[in-house]
Amino acid sequence: MATLRDIKRRIIGVKSTQQITKAMKMVAAAKLRRAQENMLNARPYSKKISEVLSNLLELGDFSSNPLLSGREVKSVAVVVVTSDRGLAGSFNMNAIREATNLIHGELEEFYKSGNLFLYCLGKKGCDHFSGKNYKISGLYPGVFSSVKFQTASNLVSELKHRYLNNEIDKVIIVYNEFKSVMQQNVIVEQFLPIPSQSTKKASESDKKPGQKMSSKVDFIYEPDESTIINSLLPRHLNSQMWKVMLESFAAELGARMTAMDLATENAKELIRTLQLTYNKARQAAITTELSEIVSGANALKAD
Repeated sequence: MATLRDIKRRIIGVKSTQQITKAMKMVAAAKLRRAQENMLNARPYSKKISEVLSNLLELGDFSSNPLLSGREVKSVAVVVVTSDRGLAGSFNMNAIREATNLIHGELEEFYKSGNLFLYCLGKKGCDHFSGKNYKISGLYPGVFSSVKFQTASNLVSELKHRYLNNEIDKVIIVYNEFKSVMQQNVIVEQFLPIPSQSTKKASESDKKPGQKMSSKVDFIYEPDESTIINSLLPRHLNSQMWKVMLESFAAELGARMTAMDLATENAKELIRTLQLTYNKARQAAITTELSEIVSGANALKAD
């Protein structure tokens, strides 16, 4: 049975842990507000590009554009987005598990033939997949310590270069989408070639409930539609990857805030339980001492 000293030491240790988890919750909450602001600030740019592309793609057949036209898939690249730090509940494992199921399920034949290439954003994903039998084409640890647009742009440039050179025929992204502080959804979406409905869905995503779609406007484009599309598609890809990083970062902070809040509450309950145990043990010790004193006094009287 634990002694009073052991129980007291454990109470002190749990209280120290509670202070740490409470501080981490407050830090995550402060960073989350900024991350949400960044998400909201990035949406108008991405929305407007998607609207222009949607209008242009409806004017003619642009299937000859390699970024829009699909081809026979012989090799696949999977981009897995995780965090750089832990203590975020099941945030990282959800994305890693979904990516693993995808690789060993739908993409099993590419994995076995050695035609599956993995890109990992975030230290946790890098650590998990590096020690296993995967073809790692890109490791990006530490990218979320300072989220930069240049990181997204560099990754898109590499993926686009390999896609246009027929080194990979399809790119899939696995990441956590921010829904609320309490909820994050694991998303698996095709990045390249650009899905035919992606720009249309993106342009309609911010439409308010009950709001009617505006009537079609016949724009005059200068210099011409093809030139504009060729210019906008790389920007569209950059904005989509940037959106993925911002979504994942906000989701990570929300998950950490929730996890640290639960840890703080669990620590509080554990402290209460230990305090009761300590009081009972102390009372039992006092009762034992009193019984010994009374027994000793009665023995002296008997003599």
